[in-house]
Amino acid sequence: MDLQDQLKNLFPDHVPSEPQVSNTNESDIWMQDDPLICKYEKRKGKPITIIEGYTGATEDFKALAKELKTKLSVGGSFKDDKVIIQGDYRDKIMTILKDKGFNVKRVGG
Repeated sequence: MDLQDQLKNLFPDHVPSEPQVSNTNESDIWMQDDPLICKYEKRKGKPITIIEGYTGATEDFKALAKELKTKLSVGGSFKDDKVIIQGDYRDKIMTILKDKGFNVKRVGG
């Protein structure tokens, strides 16, 4: 006797409701009004791209950082509410973020 049969025996008058279908097209990441800042720097002679200015939850920003690193196949880190991507990928990052619905502002160069 499985769980469904046991529940039917306990609650014979219960009519199961239809499961609610949620819209999965929308992202779970917080969208903000202020633009994200995408800037270029050189540290120890190597180029890096820094994304900052996110006002949502830290976990959302970490998930966004992981997605960017995966799509670009590069290394990077998340420190002090900034995403640091190895290399100069400002244009690609800006197109990815714009496709997700973010406002992005390019700073430097």
